[in-house]
Amino acid sequence: MNSLKATMMQALAGMDFQSKRLDVTSQNISNADTPGYKRKVLVVDGPQSGANAFKATRVQLDEAEGEERYDPAHPMANDQGYVTLSNVQVVTEMADMREANRSYEANLNSFQQARSMYRSLLDVLRR
Repeated sequence: MNSLKATMMQALAGMDFQSKRLDVTSQNISNADTPGYKRKVLVVDGPQSGANAFKATRVQLDEAEGEERYDPAHPMANDQGYVTLSNVQVVTEMADMREANRSYEANLNSFQQARSMYRSLLDVLRR
């Protein structure tokens, strides 16, 4: 495979991964106030390289316990009257979302540069 095509494929894989990451992060933010909600984390399985580097991804639940609040009137309260809140920290999720957005943009720029170089190469070959 030529290097320009490999660069484009790698940039596409990176954009796909960052898109999944944005999706998981947005789910976490939207459920931050849901009692008992466990934060989702995107996990990459095994060391891989090239265009298939991010193909083996899965969503895993963060097993950290959420804060407990005393509210005996809440329908999800336990026998002692405590409600377990979600373990989502909105500030952390916003930082992750910002990082994923910037990584997506970097991959997009890489793809656009490779496409531009490909187009220039084709113009030279046409002459």
